[in-house]
Amino acid sequence: MEPELKEKSAVATESKINTELGGTLAQFSGAEDTTEQVKAYAAKFLDSIGNLDNILGDFFNQYRSQLTIAGIAFGSFVGVKLTLALLAALNEIPLVQPTLELVGLGYTAWFVYRYILKADNRQELSAKYDGVKKQVLGQK
Repeated sequence: MEPELKEKSAVATESKINTELGGTLAQFSGAEDTTEQVKAYAAKFLDSIGNLDNILGDFFNQYRSQLTIAGIAFGSFVGVKLTLALLAALNEIPLVQPTLELVGLGYTAWFVYRYILKADNRQELSAKYDGVKKQVLGQK
């Protein structure tokens, strides 16, 4: 059995390995085509970047009302969250919560006395409300 093993190992070592061109890589046949494609894609990308202001301007003009509504909704959400965080922090301070409740009750009592109890004062409040509404809606 030993002679058979020697024959197989001799056959395996007889394969020729070329060591004369060590350190060189084989040329890729499509390298020139690939570089041209990369240059074409780079040119398209640079044109897109150059026209980015026009693209964004068209986008914002087309979706102006939706973006405005989304911005107002996001701003309102952030404002409410900040207000609630501030009130939660203030409520942790001793005697601040009851003091703020008393101030709120006092202002509510003054507002009812000033604007709600008498008919003349209610008309005055209605006129002020209409004036503010016209200013906000841009009718004035």
